[in-house]
Amino acid sequence: MDWRSVNFDWNRARAFLVTAEEGSLSAAARALGLAQPTLGRQVDALEQELGVVLFERVGRGLRLTPAGHELIDHARVMGEAASRMSMTAFGQNEAMEGEVSIAASDAYAGLLLPPILEKLREAEPRIRVQLVVSNSASDLLRREADIAVRNFRPEEPDLVARKIREAGARLYGSNAYLDSLGPLHEARDLARASFIAPDNPGVLLGLLNRFGMELTEGNFPLQCADFLVMWEMVKRGMGLGIIDERIGDAEPRVRRALPGLAPMPFPVWLVAHREIHRNRRLRFVFDFLADGLK
Repeated sequence: MDWRSVNFDWNRARAFLVTAEEGSLSAAARALGLAQPTLGRQVDALEQELGVVLFERVGRGLRLTPAGHELIDHARVMGEAASRMSMTAFGQNEAMEGEVSIAASDAYAGLLLPPILEKLREAEPRIRVQLVVSNSASDLLRREADIAVRNFRPEEPDLVARKIREAGARLYGSNAYLDSLGPLHEARDLARASFIAPDNPGVLLGLLNRFGMELTEGNFPLQCADFLVMWEMVKRGMGLGIIDERIGDAEPRVRRALPGLAPMPFPVWLVAHREIHRNRRLRFVFDFLADGLK
């Protein structure tokens, strides 16, 4: 191939990829820190360059056309390659030395982040990581942390956010405890179980009853605001608990309480201050976490 004849603009492909993932130009513009008209021009330019229509409008959002579906996987591969190239380049820079603080919930900090941070330390030992563990949202604008793992999208214009994945929470119990409950075929069978509420029992009660479980306050004899403690109680057979399926499915001492029950969806966002665009160390850690958590 004669590379001198190739005139492909990665910014346009990135605009296409992020717009497809976010579902609208406005959401994609916020995620990339661009003005919406600028992003729209990049998508239009890519469509003209390729000679295809990539999106069709559905209500207030956008949906991939058949041509868009054919191309989106190629754009994802390009994005992953660009991320790896970026992390490699950042790793050669002296500005990598220093501290980065990461805020996450106790469950994520204790059960998902350690193996990712272990690999981060191997990849770039000059970075010192401070883990800020809290189940409330850290204020990034006040620099309570540099990067945060959140389950909601921030509205502050000075923050940069990337949606990592759409996660699912499920109910789990220890193998022995579930065996003691007898056969569980449908949601209302779980009325025989005890549940460990991670916070306000009334909130979880209302959520689960929308799945047809027919629970009462008597089903919640235990309450614990610490997810790690709650999860330990679940593993000891003290009741059912709700947690990210990525965590629950990896624990051999428990299983899904009702495998056929649909998961309760929630998003996982990675958030940082806009300074990340000027700080190579923060950008390296941000991209490393995004790759490990997705």
